[in-house]
Amino acid sequence: MNWLTNFVRPKLRALVKRDTPDNLWHKCPGCGQMIFHRDLEANLHVCDKCGHHLRLPAAKRLAMLFDDGRFARIELPRVPVDPLRFRDRRRYTERLNEAQTETGEQDALIVAHGAIGGLPAVVAVFNFEFMAGSMGTAVGEAFLAAGRLAKLQQAALVAIPASGGARMQEGILSLMQMTRTVLAVEEVKSAGLPYIVILTDPTTGGVTASFAMLGDVHIAEPGSLVGFAGQRVIQETIREKLPEGFQRAEYLYDHGMVDVVVPRPELKAVLARVLGLLMRPKPSAEVVVLTTPEVEILPQPRS
Repeated sequence: MNWLTNFVRPKLRALVKRDTPDNLWHKCPGCGQMIFHRDLEANLHVCDKCGHHLRLPAAKRLAMLFDDGRFARIELPRVPVDPLRFRDRRRYTERLNEAQTETGEQDALIVAHGAIGGLPAVVAVFNFEFMAGSMGTAVGEAFLAAGRLAKLQQAALVAIPASGGARMQEGILSLMQMTRTVLAVEEVKSAGLPYIVILTDPTTGGVTASFAMLGDVHIAEPGSLVGFAGQRVIQETIREKLPEGFQRAEYLYDHGMVDVVVPRPELKAVLARVLGLLMRPKPSAEVVVLTTPEVEILPQPRS
């Protein structure tokens, strides 16, 4: 039996073994079902079993929102690397290089412009795969560039945060980006242009405390975690059990923090409709004034 197990079986397995990629199947965090990668791509990374919204890569989100998937990315401002010479278990420069190699991006924010529903729009989307979408000086400068581009093009600014908050490796400099991003929002609004925020999972920390909650309209994807501090920290601070669904998109909608919760397949249509209402306040056709026809009043006969 040992001979069969230790010698024959490995030989047979070697004969029939085929090299298969490890990413053909994905496990849904919501229901635990396995989803074939092509089905997941076709359904915009939404589970077809339970409707759970998995995280969508930034590039695919841009292609999903812009008309015909066509957009142009802009070159973002360069910032000093590792200004604090920070080091924890590893050097900050090592973490940056690793994230840049894995994602092919310079930092956590991507800015692109194009048309959505036939209207000009600038989209600033976070890449959560880049150091959990944390906000440092590069993100602050990129968001400011996005706001100024929207102002230059007389376009709407659409922010899509997916972030764990401020980047601790940049200390106080990362917290200063909260004011930088708010400045970008104010420049857009002062120009009379709409600023829309699409809240995705997760939107937390200093991102939530700054530009993510300043939109003219807040759209959220189902089940998205949106908040400042973590649930465990809040619960330990107030020493009370948090309500079910706390900090989720549906809970925020019920309490007036979110304007609408939209499933991902319907997101582009809703966004285009919102942009149309905000950027085309006047009727698209000539208004025809209806005149009331004159009515002749006959005298009433005497009884």
